[in-house]
Amino acid sequence: MTAKLADAVAATAGPPGRLAGLSARAAAWYAALPRRHQDVVQDAALALSLAVLNLLSLLPYQSQLHPSWLALLLVAGQCLPLAFRRRYPVPVLIASSAIRVAYDWLLFAYAPLALAPAIALATVADRSGCLLRRHTVVVTCIGVGWAQTLPGHHQPYDAIVQYFLFGTAWVVGTLSRRRRVALAAAASRAERAEASLNEAATRAATAERVRIARELHDVVSHHVSLMAVQAEAVGALLPGRPAAAATSADLIGSTARAAMSELRRLLGVLRFQDHEDPERPRLTPVPSLSNLDELIDATREAGLLVTSETSGPVAPLPPGVDLTAYRIIQEALTNAVRHAPGATARVRVTYEPSHISVEVTNGCPARPPIPRGQASAVGPGYGLAGIAERVASCGGALSLGPTGDGGFAVSARLPLT
Repeated sequence: MTAKLADAVAATAGPPGRLAGLSARAAAWYAALPRRHQDVVQDAALALSLAVLNLLSLLPYQSQLHPSWLALLLVAGQCLPLAFRRRYPVPVLIASSAIRVAYDWLLFAYAPLALAPAIALATVADRSGCLLRRHTVVVTCIGVGWAQTLPGHHQPYDAIVQYFLFGTAWVVGTLSRRRRVALAAAASRAERAEASLNEAATRAATAERVRIARELHDVVSHHVSLMAVQAEAVGALLPGRPAAAATSADLIGSTARAAMSELRRLLGVLRFQDHEDPERPRLTPVPSLSNLDELIDATREAGLLVTSETSGPVAPLPPGVDLTAYRIIQEALTNAVRHAPGATARVRVTYEPSHISVEVTNGCPARPPIPRGQASAVGPGYGLAGIAERVASCGGALSLGPTGDGGFAVSARLPLT
């Protein structure tokens, strides 16, 4: 008994299950179509549905229509052109309206509402240009007025219904067109905004690459120049003064370690975000004027006699200004080591209420400069350009050039706000 009941339930549930499967396949087929073909499918479904509705509205009066087949053909035929209403709005309106006029001209009674021509009119209002829309309004008003003069349209409400129907269709089409234009304008603004954001991101990335390249140049140029000077010293001191040579070799090692530490800091900032690797090694702090003594000591050990002077009330500096002031002094001392070996250099830092001034001056070199290929592995010309870029980024003023005694001076004044 239970098995028979189950079979009966399965047999009953079979057709709905097959219907659901067909619906799912139809939905999948429709979703896979291009947008333009989806519009055609929607319009074709509208045309067929409206044709069936018109046929059903005339079936009760079939015996009073002569010939009935022609009346049924005309009421269905005026709906079928709607399948192409979005692709050919004006021809569809002409075809649908002509078939409707033919139905009225043949004096068939029991005419259904002119929904198909009204929908075609709404499509013209939505999809056509301004001049064509105006002509369509005029022709439609004339056509509706002429249709009311035919026999069978003697009731006043008939004209009111027709004008209300076509007027409503025109308003719906106009609102649809304006909404579509507004959506297109919003999409265009969104695209322009996205393009602007992408351009801003590209500019920011370019500026960041320039900043990192400037940092790498300053780090590598300074430390490699010191190592080159000490390497020359090691060669000059061996084998007569091994102790002094060992000191120079130790300085080369410490300078190389300092360079690697700063390079790790820069590369660590490039590779990681704070939340990505909480256990990564601790990065070295950003150089600042608080490390100026260490920089001057390292430069003295490289053989350049440096004096330092600080005036004014020492106050905390903005990070960007602090780093810029440090890098300017570092680059100036590096150039002095490279191009004025044996000379003396003077570093002056002046704190003011709204500015900080840094000045590095070196005298005439006591011996010929180290050949450029030995002094640095960095290409020429980037140091002074980097100083100018740093000063400009802070809104400061830069002055550099030779002095009267054959030396060179670099002076910068940086605002604190």
